[in-house]
Amino acid sequence: MSGRRSHGSVSEEEINELISKLQSLLPTARRRGSGSSSSSSSQAASTAKMLKETCSYIKSLHREVDDLSDRLTDLMATMDTNSPAAEIIRSLLR
Repeated sequence: MSGRRSHGSVSEEEINELISKLQSLLPTARRRGSGSSSSSSSQAASTAKMLKETCSYIKSLHREVDDLSDRLTDLMATMDTNSPAAEIIRSLLR
């Protein structure tokens, strides 16, 4: 994909390439496979659905990161900060 775009326009080919990349990143899309559709209205609906799934997936990842952060905070609060286990955790976070 070219780094230069005139007037901010994105070609349909570039959009299709980006949607394909998104599909490869989403667990639900990978399981489902990428069926191609011939009509432009169903392709637009498919693209919209893929973008909604991407947003939902990103939100779930944010929730998971928040949960893991809370769990790590709780774990560190119960540990001796000078213990070998605490040092291992700190080294992993660097």
